[in-house]
Amino acid sequence: MPIVPRAAEEGSPVTRPLDAGTVRRWCRLSLDALGRAREDIDAINVYPVADGDTGTNLYLTMESAARAVEAAGAGDPDVAETLRAMAHGSLIGARGNSGTILAQLLRGMAVELGSVAGAAGAGDLGRALRTAADSAYRAVAHPVEGTMLTVAAAAARAAEATVAAGGGVAETVTAACEGAREALAGTPERLPVLARAGVVDAGGSGLLTVLEALDAAVSGGAPAPGRAGHRAGEHPPARLPGRTPVAGAGPAGERPAACAPADTGPGPAFEVIYLLDADDADVPALRERLDRMGDSLVVVGGDGLWHLHLHTDEPGAAVEAGIRVGRPHRIRIAHLPSAPSANPGTTPPGEGAGDPAPPRAVVAVLPGDGLAELCREAGAVPLTAAADEPPSVGELAGALRAAGAPEVVLLPNDTALWHPAAAAAQEARRAGVRVSVIPTRSPVQGLAALAVHAPERRFDEDVVAMTAAAGATRFGELGTAETESWTSAGVCRAGDVLGLIDGDVVVFGDDPLRIAAEVLDRMLSGGGELVTLVTGAEVPRGLADRLEDHLRSRHPGVDTVRYEGRQGSPLLIGVE
Repeated sequence: MPIVPRAAEEGSPVTRPLDAGTVRRWCRLSLDALGRAREDIDAINVYPVADGDTGTNLYLTMESAARAVEAAGAGDPDVAETLRAMAHGSLIGARGNSGTILAQLLRGMAVELGSVAGAAGAGDLGRALRTAADSAYRAVAHPVEGTMLTVAAAAARAAEATVAAGGGVAETVTAACEGAREALAGTPERLPVLARAGVVDAGGSGLLTVLEALDAAVSGGAPAPGRAGHRAGEHPPARLPGRTPVAGAGPAGERPAACAPADTGPGPAFEVIYLLDADDADVPALRERLDRMGDSLVVVGGDGLWHLHLHTDEPGAAVEAGIRVGRPHRIRIAHLPSAPSANPGTTPPGEGAGDPAPPRAVVAVLPGDGLAELCREAGAVPLTAAADEPPSVGELAGALRAAGAPEVVLLPNDTALWHPAAAAAQEARRAGVRVSVIPTRSPVQGLAALAVHAPERRFDEDVVAMTAAAGATRFGELGTAETESWTSAGVCRAGDVLGLIDGDVVVFGDDPLRIAAEVLDRMLSGGGELVTLVTGAEVPRGLADRLEDHLRSRHPGVDTVRYEGRQGSPLLIGVE
C-alpha cells in the first residue's frame, strides 16, 4: 500500500493565500481541532439545553463538511467552489443547534466569495465574515446574545476594522480570532445561565476553534493546541491594538444584547432535525408555523435545500409542516435529556424481542477481511475499512448500536480514528449504551487487547486489562513510499520499501526481507516474548516464512504467531 512518509509538519510558517488549498487545509485543521476540543466543549454545554453534546455536534457537522471538500477536490476547484462544497457538506450533515448555525456561517462565507476567482483578498474575507454573521442572525428565530452569534459578530467587526486599517489576509484572520476570543470571554456577562455555571458559551468556544484553524491554515503554522480553559475567566479578553472593545451585539452593530430567557422549568421534549427540499418562497411561512410549535428554531440553507432544527413537544406536527411545503428527508427526532420519555419503562424500538442481548461486545475496526474473520472467530464484531476510506462517525456509532449489547468496547486500531471513535461513543451513550474506547493505534494492538478480553469480568476491569495489553504491544509495518520524502531515517525515493515502528520510518530500501528483518531486530532489542506477523494482500511470496526462520536463528526464545490479514499493508508486526 503506497504511503506518504511522515515528515516535518509543514516546514517554517509562511503566510498562504486564501485559495482552494488553504480552504481545504482549514477544513482538515478544523476537524482535527474540534476532535481534540470536543469533550471540553461538551462539558460546558449548558445553553440552550444542558445536554452535553455541542462539541460532538460541531465535530459531526465539520466531518460532513470535510467529506464534501474531499469529494470536490478531484476536479481542481477554485476557492469559491471549495468553500461551497464545505458549506454544502456542513448543511446536509449539520447536527444540533450549534452545528446548524455553523453551517449557515459557512454558507454565508460561500455566498459572499462565490464570484472570487483565484485567491480571496482581505476585503473579500472581511465581507465574507460579515455576511456569515448577518445570515446566522437571520437564521435563528429568536437570536440571543452571549452565544456563538455574538462571537461571530465580534469576529466580523474585528476583521472589518483590520481591513479598513489596511491589513492583509493574515492580519484580518488573526484579528477575527482575537475579536472572537474577547467576545467569548464576555459571554457569561450576557447570558446569566453561563455565569451561574461558571462557563463560557459552548457554541462560541467551538466557533473560536474553527476560526483558529483558519488562522493556522493561512499562517502556515500549527493550529493552536487544544485548550482545557473553557471556564469563565480563563480566557481574559484579548485587546486589539488601537481599538476599544465594543459592547455590541448584532451583525450591523445596532442590536442590543438580549436577555437570556428565565429558567421556567422543563423545556420541550424533543429535538427535531431534517433536511427539506422546498421552494425558497415557501420557507418564511414555514418558519412562522414552526416557531409557534417550540423554541431553538434555526432554519438555514437556500436555493431549494434547507436544514431545520427545532425543540418541540410536537415532533410529528413539525415534520408534517415540512411536508406541506416540500420533501423532508434525513429526519432525526430525539428526546432531549431534560425531558424524560413519557413511558420510561418502554423498550426502545427494535430492542427487547428475540434473544437476550450479550452482556458485553467488542467492536474492532480492521483494514482487511482476513483480520475481520479472525476477530469474528474470537467473538468480536468487526468493522472492515480500507485505509483510504475510513469509517465515518455515523458508521462507527451504527456498529456500536448494532452490537446489541449494553456494554461495548471499541478498538479503533488507528490514531486517525480516535476522534471519530470518541464522537461515535458519545452518540451511542445517548442511546443508553455504555461504551469505552481503547486508544489502539494498530490492528496488532487490537489483537493483543482482544486476546485478554474476558466478558465475565466487571466492565472497568476488562477495559483496564485490554488497555494494558494494547499498551504493552509495540507495532511495526512495511509500506511503500508514494513520493520522494524526508523521513527520520533520511530521504527516501518513490517506490522504496519503508520499515515503520510505532508510526515512524526507521529504515528504507529496496529489499523487503532486509527491511522487515531490521524492523524486527530493532523492535526486539528491548525484549519481547511474542511476535505477531499479519500478512497483507500484497506480501512478497515467502516473506513470512523467511522472517520466521530469521526469528528462530536470531531470537530463539521468542514465540511467533502468524495470521493472513489480507490488509493493504504488506506486513503488520506486533511485539508483546
